Amino acid sequence: MNPALNERAPFRKETDHPQAVFVDATFGRGGHSRALLDELSADARLIAIDRDLEAVAVARELASADPRVTACHGRFSEISGILDELDLVSVHGVILDLGVSSPQLGEARRGFSFRTDGPLDMRMDQSAGLTAAKWVNEAEESEIRGVLKRLGEERHARRIARAIVLARPLTTTRELAEVVSRAQPRGTPGKHDATRTFQAIRMRINDELEELEQGLSAAFSCLTIAGRLAVISFHSLEDRKVKRFIRSLSQAPPLPRRLPVRDSELPVPGRRVAGPIRATASETRDNPRARSAMLRVVERVT
Repeated sequence: MNPALNERAPFRKETDHPQAVFVDATFGRGGHSRALLDELSADARLIAIDRDLEAVAVARELASADPRVTACHGRFSEISGILDELDLVSVHGVILDLGVSSPQLGEARRGFSFRTDGPLDMRMDQSAGLTAAKWVNEAEESEIRGVLKRLGEERHARRIARAIVLARPLTTTRELAEVVSRAQPRGTPGKHDATRTFQAIRMRINDELEELEQGLSAAFSCLTIAGRLAVISFHSLEDRKVKRFIRSLSQAPPLPRRLPVRDSELPVPGRRVAGPIRATASETRDNPRARSAMLRVVERVT
């Protein structure tokens, strides 16, 4: 869990509602959910959603111990359909904690990490979708180059894509990491040579940017008036999308010049509540992964 969400309490007001309904749409191992449950009343509800089957198993264990919790398997972009199935019209708050979770990184068999050897998988939902190995070994060189440049912001995308194609077939994370390292003309101090490549491939395999665009709209749409959406991102591509989404909600639409309408008279759907909020030094010390975390919060007003 990223302590930034806990310490700055974006849902402090909403948790006071005696029958509040919250959605942790990226449950992971339940850090955010447990923190919320500590603040919620006995009549509140928490909907725990995750696309990772192992995370869902943890959520179901929590649900068996706490009747306020309902565990669901799915993507956060599917939040509207999940709430419909539960006969819920709206909710008081939604949490989105983006990217890969610490347990996923720590399990070599999941294939997310370049630091431990494992199969090239990288799927967040182990029950469906293309594995990283299949994509890396079958994609055109131009597609690999484009993904590395767009999703990984990799300066040496051309060299790395060429090296990957020449080294195929690749089946393990170590093989891929070594190919990428050899293709790098020079490293970045303090960062593994394969960091951006692994990030880009993971985001491609899990359609993370497309999922984020759909998920932001779906999550905001299910909020009740004065309900809040809190989003934690971990790199610039995600954060830019979150920032632009919140800006689009909190700014009035452009109007023709000389139209006799004041800005204050134009309704806007959302109000920026907080952000960007970064982890404090003590939070980063307790959880090094939080050093790149960025929290932004928006409230529905109409």
